[in-house]
Amino acid sequence: MTDHWMKAAVLALFASTAPLAAQTSDTQTQAQTGGGAASQLDLGQPEGPQLGERYAKEQSGDWTLACIKTEAETDPCSLLQLLKDENGNTLGEISLFRLEGGGQAVAGGTIIVPLETLLTAQVSIAVDGGQGKRYNYSFCTQLGCVAQIGFTEADIEAFRRGNSARVTIVPAPAPDQQVVLNMSLSGFTAGYDMVDVVQANGGN
Repeated sequence: MTDHWMKAAVLALFASTAPLAAQTSDTQTQAQTGGGAASQLDLGQPEGPQLGERYAKEQSGDWTLACIKTEAETDPCSLLQLLKDENGNTLGEISLFRLEGGGQAVAGGTIIVPLETLLTAQVSIAVDGGQGKRYNYSFCTQLGCVAQIGFTEADIEAFRRGNSARVTIVPAPAPDQQVVLNMSLSGFTAGYDMVDVVQANGGN
């Protein structure tokens, strides 16, 4: 694997996950718009996550209950884990939510991997060294390439019983190589039971 691909991957994932680790403020910029001494006063802002920000609500083993701050009484939450390679580099993330009315899919998931990933090689998930399943990528953005996945009841049960899973991707600059990302299943069962149920196909 090339160093360029690795560095770009780490930077892209850092950019996409930074809102979960720290919160930013535009207060200093806003303070400069007024005149006189009053313009230098910090008027403060409400504590906690701001509207539209992702925040960590609770930890369940190696999983995080990640929510988006909304104006609703209850914020939508999903189960999130950052995916690291054997050297501890964060190269992806996976988020899961439960589905209602999704047919065979009882849960949905999103995997984000670095740009310059070989899309035709797909992304695979295998639990505890068992037979894996391959999934297509759906689209790419400036932050990475995204696979939107449906998980069956058998998939979720395997996650509940398992210890860890291997998420395998292939870098486009080195199509003869594989990058294996570890997905810990510690805390999955308790965390999965806490996530929101989403109506499939935009139902109510």
